Amino acid sequence: MASNHPDRPKRQEALEQWLKSMNRLMHEKPVKGILQSIDDFFSHPFPHQSLNVDLSETEKEYIVTVELPGIKKEQISLDVIDNSLTISVNKTESSLEVNDISKIHRQRTSQQRFSRTIPFSHPINEKKTRASYRDGLLEIKITKKQGKKIDIGEE
Repeated sequence: MASNHPDRPKRQEALEQWLKSMNRLMHEKPVKGILQSIDDFFSHPFPHQSLNVDLSETEKEYIVTVELPGIKKEQISLDVIDNSLTISVNKTESSLEVNDISKIHRQRTSQQRFSRTIPFSHPINEKKTRASYRDGLLEIKITKKQGKKIDIGEE
């Protein structure tokens, strides 16, 4: 049952105006910039903190290839524990700005840490694991530990 209240068109018009104002506000700077930053964060919460890993396997070894552009060899750590390999990156950057006129020294430091653990189905022979790093490409060759084969006899 519809009500024919005399203030209804005025209220609806006021609400529409308010919604239009809010819409304009959300699309103007700086609010738009803040909202875009929030959207970007939730779409990519940790930019540059994921490892693009390619894994291949032969009969005798695993080959792990990791793209690490902009990372120095000293910032990479590899750990083998049982059947898994952990690749860790610890990147620290510092910059110093000096303004002699206003006598302001501003130092900025940023630190990024990220890692990835890759489990394997066979034990890893850590003594025969080799790694090389060149032009932002890390390649790790992991020799599989050979298990003991047991012959089945007849009784």
